[in-house]
Amino acid sequence: MKILLVEDELTSRMTLNSFLNPFGEVDIAVNGNKAIIAIKKALENNKPYELIFLDIIIPELDGITTLKKIRQLETQHGVNDYAKSKVIMISANIDKDIILKAARAGCTSYMIKPIDKTRLYNEIRKHGFNVPE
Repeated sequence: MKILLVEDELTSRMTLNSFLNPFGEVDIAVNGNKAIIAIKKALENNKPYELIFLDIIIPELDGITTLKKIRQLETQHGVNDYAKSKVIMISANIDKDIILKAARAGCTSYMIKPIDKTRLYNEIRKHGFNVPE
């Protein structure tokens, strides 16, 4: 599985990366612009990300703006709705307006930090990916 983790906070990034590594290739971006560059390159190489974990509060482009750009890039590259990356927003923010904005922008789901391994694996499983017990 090809995964992109977009997280600027070092501890969260290291923890999530350690949880995700058993699933395959995990690329990391520390801000919205770097995430867009990685996604564009993946789409151009016809090797799109299957799963993207995207923090809401990140430098340069916030998570919701980044998500909108991800969905625009997928559309520009002819990716149909079924084949689009599963984007799981991650945030400590439980503001319902923010969660609604993320949903409207096209996120697949939303997880509240802190995220432990069991919750993460259950979320991944919920989106149809194989997760070891």
